[in-house]
Amino acid sequence: MTNSVSANSSSNCISIIPGWVAFDLEGTVLLWTAKKRLVGCDGHVTMSCKSTKVAPSVDFDHSCSDSVEYLTLNFGPFETVHRWRRLPPCDEFVGARRSKHTVVAYRDAIYVFGGDNGKNMLNDLLRFDVKDCSWCRAFTTGTPPAPRYHHSAVVYGSSMFVFGGYTGDIYSNSNLKNKNDLFEYKFATGQWTEWKVEGSLPVARSAHGATVYSDKLWIFAGYDGNARLNDMWTISLQDREHACWEEIEQSGEIPPSCCNFPVAVCRDKMFVFSGQSGAKITNNLFQFEFKGHMWTRIPTEHLLRGSPPPPQRRYGHTMVAFDRHLYVFGGAADNTLPNELHSYDVDSQTWEVIQPSLDSEMPSGRLFHAAAVIQDAMYIFGGTVDNNVRSGEMYRFQFSCYPKCTLHEDYGKLFENRQFCDVEFILGEREERVLGHIAIVTARCQWLRKKILQARDRQRQRIKQQENSEEGGEEGAGAGGPRDIPGGTRASGNQPMLEVHIREAEAQPFEVLMQFLYTDKIQYPRRGHVQDVLLIMDVYKLALSFKLSRLEQLCVQYIEASVDLQNVLSVCEQANKLQLDQLKEHCLNFVVKETHFNQVIMTKEFEHLSTPLIVEIVRRKQQPPPRVYSDQPVDIGTSLVQDMKAYLEGGGLDFCDIVLLLDGHPRPAHKAILAARSSYFEAMFRSFMPEDGQVNISIGEMVPSKQAFESMLRYIYYGDVNMPPEDSLYLFAAPYYYGFSNNRLQAYCKQNLEMNVTVENVLQILEAADKTQAWDMKKHCLHIIVHQFIKVSKLPNLRSLSQLLLLDIIESLASHISDKQCAEMGSDI
Repeated sequence: MTNSVSANSSSNCISIIPGWVAFDLEGTVLLWTAKKRLVGCDGHVTMSCKSTKVAPSVDFDHSCSDSVEYLTLNFGPFETVHRWRRLPPCDEFVGARRSKHTVVAYRDAIYVFGGDNGKNMLNDLLRFDVKDCSWCRAFTTGTPPAPRYHHSAVVYGSSMFVFGGYTGDIYSNSNLKNKNDLFEYKFATGQWTEWKVEGSLPVARSAHGATVYSDKLWIFAGYDGNARLNDMWTISLQDREHACWEEIEQSGEIPPSCCNFPVAVCRDKMFVFSGQSGAKITNNLFQFEFKGHMWTRIPTEHLLRGSPPPPQRRYGHTMVAFDRHLYVFGGAADNTLPNELHSYDVDSQTWEVIQPSLDSEMPSGRLFHAAAVIQDAMYIFGGTVDNNVRSGEMYRFQFSCYPKCTLHEDYGKLFENRQFCDVEFILGEREERVLGHIAIVTARCQWLRKKILQARDRQRQRIKQQENSEEGGEEGAGAGGPRDIPGGTRASGNQPMLEVHIREAEAQPFEVLMQFLYTDKIQYPRRGHVQDVLLIMDVYKLALSFKLSRLEQLCVQYIEASVDLQNVLSVCEQANKLQLDQLKEHCLNFVVKETHFNQVIMTKEFEHLSTPLIVEIVRRKQQPPPRVYSDQPVDIGTSLVQDMKAYLEGGGLDFCDIVLLLDGHPRPAHKAILAARSSYFEAMFRSFMPEDGQVNISIGEMVPSKQAFESMLRYIYYGDVNMPPEDSLYLFAAPYYYGFSNNRLQAYCKQNLEMNVTVENVLQILEAADKTQAWDMKKHCLHIIVHQFIKVSKLPNLRSLSQLLLLDIIESLASHISDKQCAEMGSDI
């Protein structure tokens, strides 16, 4: 974020335009308060204070009024995140149990069409009301599609569109055929209408994928009765009279011909995962760019060994999109029916298995079920379960919709912007220079930490020698400006820039290594291109030298995935030169494969290969070495989160360069880390820095508790959002005041308060609510105290409450006691 700075002489402070934060010349935080709203997954939260100014980088709603001057948390009904619930099943008199059907979501209802019940194909339309949890047959008029299964159904506007599928009599095995017809069902009138389209038509098919994007229906792949397909067709749904089918010319890494796969649209892209592809069946995830009609296979080289892999290859599964995630459930995976829910983060390109809440009612594994999303929940209906039994069950899964963790992005931007750099690495014989931040580098790499400590000791000795030599010299030598430091470069805060010489590293691979230190990943160059693979090999060499196990694994996985017939000899020769035995072994084994050997030895590169390598390849072909299997776990090193956690907990004490004062108590910290994660600190350190290096901490006019402040530091350093509920009240406003990248912390605070106020901690939360003026939370705590007073009265914390809070409790008890109870108590006196 970029803010201009203006000096305000009348108020003796420096304001950061547009005015969302200010601090005085003593370094005390003077945070301007504001009133904003966070819309979360379980209702809304309102933060009410004095002004309406907000950091531009923070996503808040500006529609709230300014009349209320305290913090309020409006709790709505909420559901435990990641909870599976079994809803009422469909009764047989309403509709049969089924599989190979479709479901769509429209408003607050799920519509189920077609499928088969094990004996017959179906064409009934069922409706499930998600509010009432009730089933009924949907009202229909007109001629519906013929009974079918493995068709597709999508919603556009106020209509459902059904395309294709397999029709006929499965009981007598007659009249079985695929269809390419298109039907519309209007939800408002219940009218079925078939679209009669002139011109070219897609080949009749079933088990295909379908979605809606940009007012068009998109059809991909499927099965035509003889072969699997991978063609794509589209038709506009805006005007039935002029609609026509158009075949799309696809490019890029087009998925293999397949069927029985799901598609989902997220971030203006269509995603396809796995499916039945014959001998080519894989667990690849592909994305399709609607604008350029370009397919891309999502790489998995960045997934470390030991990190969650993609789901097994499968077919008959479902995939839905919600927020920035794709959710894959069920299907048949190598003769099993798994029931884990897999999630793919489109932003970070990582998979994970979702751990269900402890009170979940898990669905069993199944295939040919169907899924749809309403608001922040996924609904799954039907399918084929064990022993080929059709299901009539309906399940609901509650998504979590927290804003994403921006930890890696924030540190990555810090490196890209080169702000607040305090170390300069001087590399190789050409002495190329790369800037960095001591805090991040020393947290992530012990080898570089040692180098920095050595350089810092030498720098201090030079400065001390210079100061000693100047004591008897000219008296005013240093008055006109900073002393001359070798190189003349200075870090922020008028401190000399630390210079670290690394002779064994060149600038380009070192930049990639630094990118990894800040983000825990590397931006892979073009896969397979020789020069790009050689660059990553140089990075790998540095990772070995610097003992960065995690980076080693990333490089190895990228290189092994990039080796092909065109570059294998170049990679092998470079691996031999750099003494990278593991990569050299991989290349040799690649060359001597039956399908590769003849093609490789006929290339011109083989003619120019060094003699020792040619001999090694020939011997490897004639007598392959025995395979060595190791059951030793692969060391994948520590992650950015783990390293920053250790750094905050004491590992970074030697490198602290700022002191945060909480109610007069000092807490050493690191400027670069604070600036990377907080717009407030970034503005302060860029525009004005207290001479004594101390900053008083508050959240508005409130000083948080020591425990809450430590919770906030954990969030800043490594993105941790776990904290006691009472801390959540203190920190609820922190994302706004400190200008975090998004309101992730605020969303977690709200959920923490909603779910974790108990008799055991209600008194601590009452105190925090009173101190933060969160009146509705205070009222909620008093309500719990009154109704559980016998238990609360035995808590030792009750005696340590302030007199005013004890009076509040007595007043609440008095209000709760009825006139009849008062009379009964009076008669006993």
